[in-house]
Amino acid sequence: MSETTHDGSVAVSAPPSPDEGLTAAALAAKYGLSVSGARPSLFEYVRQLWDRRHFILAFSRAKLTAQYSQAKLGQLWQVATPLLNAAVYFLVFGLILQADRGMSREVYIPFLVTGVFVFTFTQSSVMAGVRAISGNLGLVRALHFPRASLPISFALQQLQQLLYSMIVLFAVALGFGSYPAMSWLLIVPVLVLQFLFNTGLAMIMARAGSKTPDLAQLMPFVMRTWMYASGVMFSIPIMLKGKPEWIATVLQWNPAAVYMDLMRFALIDGYGSSNLPDHVWAVALGWAMLVAVGGFVYFWKAEERYGRG
Repeated sequence: MSETTHDGSVAVSAPPSPDEGLTAAALAAKYGLSVSGARPSLFEYVRQLWDRRHFILAFSRAKLTAQYSQAKLGQLWQVATPLLNAAVYFLVFGLILQADRGMSREVYIPFLVTGVFVFTFTQSSVMAGVRAISGNLGLVRALHFPRASLPISFALQQLQQLLYSMIVLFAVALGFGSYPAMSWLLIVPVLVLQFLFNTGLAMIMARAGSKTPDLAQLMPFVMRTWMYASGVMFSIPIMLKGKPEWIATVLQWNPAAVYMDLMRFALIDGYGSSNLPDHVWAVALGWAMLVAVGGFVYFWKAEERYGRG
């Protein structure tokens, strides 16, 4: 295009841009651009996580090693902490409040220690999940990787810590007359199901905690309430005998109680199937799949928002 200026010369102007009038979205589509850090499809997200499986495992191991690096006893605290908690609960609930009613001392002590160790696994996974994003913002903002790697690695860290604690748990069971049997093989599926449940719960809490850091201050009270309602220190059916049956059923079907009772059934000779709720394995599987899949999808939906703002 050309036009005549006031002095009679001819000025040539640039032709109109072919992009003129296009919106930002249309321009991005035309030139194949995508949003930086955009959420991938669900199947692509799973593939990315699988590609980073070595990072997830190494990160969980590093966190486990560093957890007690400043303490003189080091990794012994992985076992000592839940064991000391169990000793305190035995003093308060076993001796003073007599929460061991209906159980012999040979059954109650392994019952209590198992409950403390198994519930601590869930409790620690939840608390670590709350801080998975908010406590690692430097890493989240500096590197591009599927953010679900963080809550998964923290749940895996807690599983490794529980496996160390299982050595003490086995010793307690043996010390009180529960010897290895075929039922001990059930420990493996119980741990797998609980790990799936804990991982899903950690991802739910990681998304919630990324936007509400104060959740980390509230969760200890929530977890303490959950612990008292799950029969860590007492048998729910025995303690609620004479109360409406539906109350005991609801409490026994809560996931923390389900996984504790299955572990007790596997380990303790005197803790028979009569102490388990109906369809307990179906309930355990249902909780694991519901929370693991639901938590994963819930976390994935906010993938592009983590570390921003």
